[in-house]
Amino acid sequence: MPDHATSNDPAVQAQLDRLTMLSPGKDVLGLERIATLLDRLGNPHHHLPPVFHVSGTNGKGSTCAFLRGAIEAAGLTAHVYSSPHLVRFNERIRVAGRLIDDITLSALLSEVLDHAEGLEASFFEVTTAVAFCAFARTKADACIVEVGLGGRLDATNVLTKPVACGIASLGLDHEAFLLAAEDGVPEMPPLDRIAFEKAGIAKSGAPLVTQKYSVSMASTVAAQASVHNAVVHPRGEDWDAAVYDGRLHYRDAAGKLNLPLPRMPGAHQADNAALAVAMLRHQSAISVPEAALSAAMEWTRWPARMQLLAAGPLTDLLPDGSYIWLDGGHNPDAGGVIAKILKNGGPVHVIIGMLKNKDALGFLTPFASKIATLTAVPIPGHEHHLPTALCDLALSELHIADARPAGDIVTALTRVAGPQAPANVLICGSLYLAGEVLRLNDQVPD
Repeated sequence: MPDHATSNDPAVQAQLDRLTMLSPGKDVLGLERIATLLDRLGNPHHHLPPVFHVSGTNGKGSTCAFLRGAIEAAGLTAHVYSSPHLVRFNERIRVAGRLIDDITLSALLSEVLDHAEGLEASFFEVTTAVAFCAFARTKADACIVEVGLGGRLDATNVLTKPVACGIASLGLDHEAFLLAAEDGVPEMPPLDRIAFEKAGIAKSGAPLVTQKYSVSMASTVAAQASVHNAVVHPRGEDWDAAVYDGRLHYRDAAGKLNLPLPRMPGAHQADNAALAVAMLRHQSAISVPEAALSAAMEWTRWPARMQLLAAGPLTDLLPDGSYIWLDGGHNPDAGGVIAKILKNGGPVHVIIGMLKNKDALGFLTPFASKIATLTAVPIPGHEHHLPTALCDLALSELHIADARPAGDIVTALTRVAGPQAPANVLICGSLYLAGEVLRLNDQVPD
């Protein structure tokens, strides 16, 4: 089933089973099907509260989390559409601050699937339509929408009047989709093509707030914005942020802010938070004061992004004093972020599972020198790198002497737990794997 879309609620499960039967079962980019489906539903996407639309390769989910944190800290309510879910399908749709309940979800899935007959709408397109219906029918002050894949042809790009668009960090990922030759799209270097696709969310009249990119990528983003009559606000020009003296210092044309650092681990989270601040400061539909921005730095959490696991069945498998970190990053840029986080610490025991279409060598290389042992596991229900193949790669290409396969997470942790000394463990490589870890440790996101 796509994205392990299962539910403990029989009514929701019945509709998810139906979705599986109707969906082509793969990502199919394009706006024709979603536009037709939404039209059949009365175009709910035209009746949303002020929309913040976020694309990017890495960091877009965290940026959305900071947006939500700041908006709610201001005493406002926000709808949030994000993907993928980690444990429960409901995680994708947050209605006015709360995950969508099973009764509402099953009814909306049924309604949308009734209208999707004959369209061959994808899993993500149906889910997007469900989210927009839920958001249009419930009052909120703002709506935060994360792009699923790419931007230009992503189902969320039917949104016509966002109050702000943002692009997080850019890098190579989903190359089979985003680098595919296409009529009307000129050939360009891979990273420029990624920038072209992500900047496709630009809309007339909406500020397009971006991180800092290479000259050619920034030029590509600017060209896309010009085509859509959008004004670009690049980091390093219209706004900027820097970390020093233990604070996040932000500035733009409206002034300067001195904010706490995000509590989420990793220096990169300051960049994601700064992008969220810039998006809020470059729009006028809602008011978010500085105090709320400061509070968001302290309050915002986002699961499976260098998350320290709490006490639970999995952590209980390790000796006292052990730590298990969980990260769903799965591309070379994400590997680079992990390397920065691990830079000043000791070696870690890595447990990894990766989808077959991901660059395992590119992901592991940046932090290979910090790996004490590597245990590779499968990702049930998904095409993945064979654990034995990951171990062969670790041995031959990365010269990690202790690399072994395991059948599952519990077996892998039991291996790490060997001597009764505290262990520092990183479980990484896939959000699907991260979801299974959270489920096994009784940490279902809420």
